[in-house]
Amino acid sequence: MTRQSIVDSPSNHRRYGEWVISARISIIVAAIIASIVAASGIMSLNLVTDYRAFFEKDNPELQAYNLLESTYEKSDNVLFMIVPDDRNATSQQALAAALWLTEHSWQIPFGSRVDSISNFPAMSSDRDGLVVRNLVTPEIIGDEAKRQEILDIALADPRLAGNLIARDGRVSAVNVTIKLPDDNNAESIASVADHARNLVVEAREKFPGIDFRLVGTVIINQTFTEASIATMGTVLPASLVVMALIIWFLTRGLASVVAIGAVVVLSVVATMGLAGWTGIPFSSATSATPIIVLTLAVANCLHVLVTVQERIGAGDSCADAVIRSIEVNLYPVFLASLTTAIGFLMINFSEVPLYRHLGTLVAIGTSVSFLLSVSFLPALISLLPIKAHHADQGRFSIAAISEMTIRHRTTLLWGSILVVVGLSAAVPQNELNDVVTNFFEEDVQLRKDTDFLDENLSGNTVIEYSISANGPGEIADPIFLQDVATFADWFRVQPETRHVLVLSDTFRQLNKSMHDDKPESYRIPENRNLASQFLLLYELSLPFGLDLNNRIDVAKSSTRMTVTARTLSTDELLELDARAKSWLEGNAPSFSEVHSSGPALMFAHIGDRNIRAMLVGTVIAFLCIAVILILAFRSLRIGLMSLVANFVPGLMAFGMWGMMVGEVGLALSVVLAMTIGIVVDDSVHFLCKYLHARRHLHRDPEDSVRYAFRTVGRALYSTTAILTAGFLILGFSDFLPTGQMGQLTAIVIALALICDFLLLPPLLLMIDRQPKGRNMVNSGQIESSKTVAHGSDTS
Repeated sequence: MTRQSIVDSPSNHRRYGEWVISARISIIVAAIIASIVAASGIMSLNLVTDYRAFFEKDNPELQAYNLLESTYEKSDNVLFMIVPDDRNATSQQALAAALWLTEHSWQIPFGSRVDSISNFPAMSSDRDGLVVRNLVTPEIIGDEAKRQEILDIALADPRLAGNLIARDGRVSAVNVTIKLPDDNNAESIASVADHARNLVVEAREKFPGIDFRLVGTVIINQTFTEASIATMGTVLPASLVVMALIIWFLTRGLASVVAIGAVVVLSVVATMGLAGWTGIPFSSATSATPIIVLTLAVANCLHVLVTVQERIGAGDSCADAVIRSIEVNLYPVFLASLTTAIGFLMINFSEVPLYRHLGTLVAIGTSVSFLLSVSFLPALISLLPIKAHHADQGRFSIAAISEMTIRHRTTLLWGSILVVVGLSAAVPQNELNDVVTNFFEEDVQLRKDTDFLDENLSGNTVIEYSISANGPGEIADPIFLQDVATFADWFRVQPETRHVLVLSDTFRQLNKSMHDDKPESYRIPENRNLASQFLLLYELSLPFGLDLNNRIDVAKSSTRMTVTARTLSTDELLELDARAKSWLEGNAPSFSEVHSSGPALMFAHIGDRNIRAMLVGTVIAFLCIAVILILAFRSLRIGLMSLVANFVPGLMAFGMWGMMVGEVGLALSVVLAMTIGIVVDDSVHFLCKYLHARRHLHRDPEDSVRYAFRTVGRALYSTTAILTAGFLILGFSDFLPTGQMGQLTAIVIALALICDFLLLPPLLLMIDRQPKGRNMVNSGQIESSKTVAHGSDTS
């Protein structure tokens, strides 16, 4: 007795198709109205620009960083680099630029502090006590001897050298601390970035022969926003143009481009509108949503449209072709959309809220595009002059490929196994790496400037340490200060370190200044009372805005040490921090607590946790899709076998990535989960046709493979071309995580088609063998009798 399932019984689908034709005008109008209503939510779409949005509020590293900022001072900043053409940071012109930029930087919105070589508090003593003055003043910059003295002082002071002036004296910097509002809204960040950029423009005009470069966390946040907008403003239109060209090439009809284009536009605007209605923000991660939804929508539409063209080519009227296309494709398209949505929903296992938003939005978009592709699209194309398509013949036709896979099944099967094993062996070559400043392509100005900073001044990797003494006022304890100094000195000899900013250096300089600037007095004060007096005297001498609140807490019970290192990979950064904590265990007995934090560490830790979380999400997606396919196909063997063909492309792609790139980050960790649902699309359509031939037309496995290739092969390579092109275009995004996600996804999808054409048929022929003694009915007679049951079955 033949097993029956929804795959085998399309009568309900035919009735639905007939209803679509009869109510097509109403369906078109209703779809447009519903999409407009959904799209109105775009007005409520919020823009997220702060890098902290990558972290949950209860993220331990974010909490540690928030505690550090509340204990001392916020770390958001804008850093101006002053780069003279003659590479003399203490020339008269360069010092004049530093003075001017320092003065005007106080006008930056939300600026709370400005530090540079010009306003650096240089210490000395006289008969009246401690004297604190600006290192650079307008009256002395014309004196060559004074300029040399400024350079000597700056390069000798560890608080300046490698921090606000390069150790070779070729570049200097002005650092502006920014206290953004608590919500860190996009408008505040944009106002700071705009003002800073305007200052750079003005400075370049005022000081010819000097270049000014701009970096800092605020500029990074603003560049996140600009990368998101650029993705929408350039990559999305490019996607639309490329998709239109590919659709025209595949269908050879302008009507097809118009019909699918209408579905795409409605799907994208409705999805982004629903994001606004549901409170999902627009960010650097979710900026990829329109392109992904666009691509998936086109793939759904092509299955419907290709069948319509083939049926028109076989002699059907346009209305009959639409009905039969719905008959053939409704269930496979639903199944493919369901598995795609499940794959993207599994991204909700990610530790990164922004990628959870992306997964949810694409799942919504997939659902919207499915509804439109099986209602609005067939209703619309029934009114348009759709061109017919006739089967291709030739050496590389679908029929030729099917014959090749049948004839060389054993060679293809074992060859595929060898390729899969070989590429899978390269998967461990991928290393986890999330460097925030490397989130942008090398031609992005911020990336150029951060690379310049790393090569010429200090570094891009910053680790903050909050070091607690045993109680209020205890930071003046010489034993504690000596341990702090020893910890800083340990860091300075590490090969990764570029600079250490630490309170103990200030105490050493105070002690030296209060002892007639004798070099041998550059040490920690001998007793606590003396250290406390020096600190009080120094704080009273500091000008407004340059106090020590960014280095010590109010109770004077803890101090902040800032370590700047060269650009480090995730593993290198975690290993350095681990070495530091290991050193602390036996070398700093006066420390009651030490906490490390900072954006670099935050991204390093979340990357590791995110991969573990996404492995769980991927397994669950795999199991969910397995259950769906087994139930849909009513066959444990076929369902499990299809999963092999669906899992292998991702494994192979990560192997290829390991050989070509060798690095994975936050974005790439979600690729496997989301692509499982996408690549199932092709295998679902292929297996639906194969099982229809086996169960409904009673064909043997070889003829069923031929039938599946003939009825769905063109749609498979068409949708793969669309999907691959769409994600490759996403690969041109200036935001590198999004770009790499697009590139790797395109590789997975392309490999999936190869597996569906060259691996899946041999697997089917191996496991789905004809029962012994069963005689197959003449396939031509059966096909003739089953034409009504499966509209595109005739050849």
